Amino acid sequence: MSEQNQTSLFAKILNWTAIALLVYLVLVAVGTVSGGFKLASGGTEGAKEIFAFATNPFVALMLGAFATALVQSSSTVTSVIVGLVAGGLPLGIAIPMIMGANIGTTITNTLVSIGHIRNKEEFQRAFAASTVHDFFNLLAVAIFLPLEIMFGLLEKFSAALSHLFVGDADLSLKSYNFIKPLVKPAVGLVKDAVSFLDGKAVGVAMVIVGIAMILFAVTTLGKLLKKALVGRAKELLHSAIGRGPVAGISSGAVVTVMVQSSSTTTSLMIPLAGSGVFNTRQIYPFTLGANIGTTITALLAATSITGPNAEVALTIALVHVMFNVFAVGLIYGLPLLREIPLQLAEKLAQIGTRNKSAAFGYVLGSFFVLPGLLMLAIK
Repeated sequence: MSEQNQTSLFAKILNWTAIALLVYLVLVAVGTVSGGFKLASGGTEGAKEIFAFATNPFVALMLGAFATALVQSSSTVTSVIVGLVAGGLPLGIAIPMIMGANIGTTITNTLVSIGHIRNKEEFQRAFAASTVHDFFNLLAVAIFLPLEIMFGLLEKFSAALSHLFVGDADLSLKSYNFIKPLVKPAVGLVKDAVSFLDGKAVGVAMVIVGIAMILFAVTTLGKLLKKALVGRAKELLHSAIGRGPVAGISSGAVVTVMVQSSSTTTSLMIPLAGSGVFNTRQIYPFTLGANIGTTITALLAATSITGPNAEVALTIALVHVMFNVFAVGLIYGLPLLREIPLQLAEKLAQIGTRNKSAAFGYVLGSFFVLPGLLMLAIK
């Protein structure tokens, strides 16, 4: 091997090593933001306190979105909902909460897209790829929540399935979540570094540090991916994700089941969109697969519940599965509906690129301010 080839090979190895480290940093950053939000908001107990205000389906929807945006984990929130249902929470209130959790979970990848804000073209691509997830979930709720209130379709269908499948076996696979143990030590270091602060200030500091890490990691990762993803490497990635909608949905679902976090799965795709490796139309099916894959957590939580409440707990978990599967089938299956999230995401990205404050306003307004105001108005 010539000296020039050796130098080129060494450069490639160094580049891919740096990419691997930055991907890990993104995972740590997402974990840090999530952990910080949990500390600041009270975590699982905080989510339970928020849900105590649920008085009707619309308030429940807003609470589901608000709690998930605060806790930064739809898996945590949906598992809490399963537990609450097992404890007597009516399904009519729990189902809109599940739908709201779908909306709230998309904030993470939208935050990751902010990491590209210094480059207009990259930011427009990344912001569109992240918000297409938002608009899909909003459209799904707009279609299925009224149907559920009027006819109870999801509840009836899921109740029938749960009656067939309920059993005494505990199928919990929480020990198979290999991402959490990988990032936990690094997240712990960040937490220790800010532990000189008091109470919830530790959580706030972790959120700030996590966002700073995202900004650095995503910006650098985008540059390195442009160099690395050429030729055969680019072809392999496109064959797994960009080949078509079935491949994209399947890949998104499988990866999310493996890591048990749709936030992590979709967040890792945003730098690829920002760097131009994939466009919004190619990322779109992958995020839908992540929507389906993330339902595994609540399903596993439900299987760990035994006794007289086992069937109703499994019912709400199956509602989560059916809601996402039916939404993908209907919205993505009909060309007219399929284009709506894409068009809205690309339009918002254009506005956000021209006016950065509009992008920040969208994130704060959609996930925190608007749900809060609507809950107050409805109550």
